[in-house]
Amino acid sequence: MAETRASDGFQTEYDLVSRHGKVIAVAGSVALSLSLAIAIVFIVEVIARSSFSDTLAYFMDPMRPAWTTVGIFFLVFLSVDAILGREQKSVLLLAPLALIPAFVSHQKQIYLSDPLYPTDFLFGRQIMELMPVLVRDRPWTAVGMVVGIVVFLALFVWSVRYAWRNFPKLSGKARLIRLAIAVPVLTAFVSLMDYNSFSWVRDRLNVIPMMYDQTENYRHNGFIMAFGLNLPMANVTAPAGYMLDAIDKIPTKPVGAGTSHRRKPDVIVLMSESFWDPTQLPNVKLSPDPMPTVRAMQSGTVFSPEFGGMTANVEFEALTGFSNAFLPYGSIPYQQYVRNPIPSLATFFRGEGYVSRAVHPFQKWFWNRSAVYKAFGFQQFRSEENMPPMQKRGIFASDESLTKEIIRQADALRDPFFFFAVTLQGHGPYEANRYVKNTIKVEGDMPLADKQVLATYAQGIKEADDSLKMLMDWAKTRDRETIIVLFGDHLPPLNTVYSSTGYMKGITAERKGPLGQMKKQHETPLVVWSSKTGVQKDIGSISPAFLSYNILKTAGFEHPYYTGFLGKVYDRFRIIDRYMTVDTKGEALPDWSRKKSVDSTIRDYRFLQHDMMFGKRYGMDRFFRSHGDLMASGGL
Repeated sequence: MAETRASDGFQTEYDLVSRHGKVIAVAGSVALSLSLAIAIVFIVEVIARSSFSDTLAYFMDPMRPAWTTVGIFFLVFLSVDAILGREQKSVLLLAPLALIPAFVSHQKQIYLSDPLYPTDFLFGRQIMELMPVLVRDRPWTAVGMVVGIVVFLALFVWSVRYAWRNFPKLSGKARLIRLAIAVPVLTAFVSLMDYNSFSWVRDRLNVIPMMYDQTENYRHNGFIMAFGLNLPMANVTAPAGYMLDAIDKIPTKPVGAGTSHRRKPDVIVLMSESFWDPTQLPNVKLSPDPMPTVRAMQSGTVFSPEFGGMTANVEFEALTGFSNAFLPYGSIPYQQYVRNPIPSLATFFRGEGYVSRAVHPFQKWFWNRSAVYKAFGFQQFRSEENMPPMQKRGIFASDESLTKEIIRQADALRDPFFFFAVTLQGHGPYEANRYVKNTIKVEGDMPLADKQVLATYAQGIKEADDSLKMLMDWAKTRDRETIIVLFGDHLPPLNTVYSSTGYMKGITAERKGPLGQMKKQHETPLVVWSSKTGVQKDIGSISPAFLSYNILKTAGFEHPYYTGFLGKVYDRFRIIDRYMTVDTKGEALPDWSRKKSVDSTIRDYRFLQHDMMFGKRYGMDRFFRSHGDLMASGGL
C-alpha cells in the first residue's frame, strides 16, 4: 500500500514537472515568435528608412505605431505557424516578403524620391526601368544584388528543408489555440483599416492614415503599416471584355482637334477650395450675400464625388475627363495610379500651341502634384516654392493674392495660355480669428462656436467671390477672349454647423442615398464665363469629369475624346458617380455598377479610361493623337 502511494506521488510529481516543462516550452516558443517579430519589423524599417537612429526613434515614440506593427507580425506568425504545423517556420516564409519590398522601396526613394506603393506592381515596367540606372550609377551595388539574390535563394531552400526536418511540430490543440487567439484579432484590425472612416481604436493605436502626403504616411506609420494602408487601391482589374476589338468598336464621330472658327481664347480654370453656397443652410441668415458675383454668373453645379476633403480626386476628374467611379473605392489616383503620362486638358492645350501652366500657392509635394502635373503635360507648376510671397488669411494664401499673381503671370505671356489654378484660402479648419474683421453677419439659433465657424467660412466665400470679380474685370479689358471657369471641389468641413442648423443629421455627407439628398451634400457652384460672350447658362448639375467637355465647347474647340466621345456620354448622362448615375432627364439609377447589364456608353467610357491609365493604349491614335505626338517628341 505504501509502495502504491509512493508510486502515485512520484507519478503526480512527474506530471507536474512535465506540465511545467510544456508551459515553459510554449512560453519560450511564443517569446521567440515575439522577438523575431520585433527583429523583422526593426530591420525592415532600418532598410526602408536607411537610418538606424530614425528607426530607433520610430520604436521609442509612443505616438507612432511601431509596437502595433510588431503585434500584427506576432499574430501573423502565430497564425501561419498553426497552419503549417511547425514552430517558427512562418518566419522563413514571411521575412522575405517584408524585407525585399523594404529594400526595393529604399532603392526607389534613391532614384524617384518616393516610397514603394502596392500599385507600383501594376507598373512593373517602371520598376524594371530602375535596373539599368542602378547598374550604370552603382555597378557594385548591382553586382552585390545579383550575388545576394543567389545566396538568398540557396539559403532559403536550405532553411526551409532544415526547418521541415528539425523545427518542433505543433499539436492539434496548440494549433487551434493559436488560431483562436490570432485570427479574430487580425480580422478585427483589418476591418479598422478603411481610412475613409474614423476609427476610435485605430486612433488609439496611433495609426494615422496620411494619404495626402505619402512621405509622411510612411515616416509616421512605418513602411509595413503605410504599405498596408495603400493595399486596397492596388486591385485594379481590367473591365470584362476589354481588348483591342472592344476599343476599335467604340463609336464616335470623326472630329479633328482644334478651334472651329474663332481666335484661340485664353483659358483660366479655378478650382476653389471648399467653395459652396452657405446660404443653403436652413434656419440661418447671412447678410449681405457672401457670393453675389457667383450667384449672378452661375452656370450650374458640380456634383463632387467627395465631401470635406480629398481635393485631388475632384481635380483628377476635372483635368483628365476620366471618372473616379471606375476606380477602386478609397483610391486616390494622384497617389496610386499616375506613374506615366496621362492625357489631360494640359496636353490638349499644348497640342494647340498653348502655354499650359498649373498654379497653386502651397508646397509642390502636397497630393504628389509636382509629379502628377508633369505626367499630365503641364509645362510649369508654379507653387509656393517658386512664386512671390503672398498675403495670408490665417496660415493660407489669400484668394486675392493668388488672383493678382495669376493676372501678373498672364500679362507676361504673348502666346495663348491655359492656367489651372487651385486656391487655398477656403481650406479648413475655420478658426474664429482667421480674419481681422468678418463682414458677413450670421444670424440664427445655433451654438456660438458654430456661429463663429460659419462666420469665418462665409467671410472666405465673400473674398473668393470678390477675387473672381477682380479676375473678370481684368479679363474684360483684354483684347484676346478669356474663358474663366470656377467651381468648388467639395462642401466644406463645417462639422457641427451642419447638424446644429439641421442641414444634415451628422457632420459628414452620406456616401449613398436618394438623389435629392446626394445633391444637397455634394453639389458646389459652377461658373463658366467668357469675356466676349458672357456666362454659359443652364449647364445643370454635372460630374467634374464633364468640365473638360464644357470648357472646350465654350472655347470653340473640337477633340476626338473631350468633345467627341465625352460629348456622346454627356448626351446620355450628366452625373456618373460610384453609387449612381443621373441621365439628362434628371433620373437617377442607384448602384448602376451592380446591375446585370451596364449601359454601353458607360461600358465604353470605362474601357477607354482603363486603356489609357492601365492598359495597352489601343485608343491613343484615334482619341488622343496630340497626346501621342507629345510623347513621341519627348515633350512628356
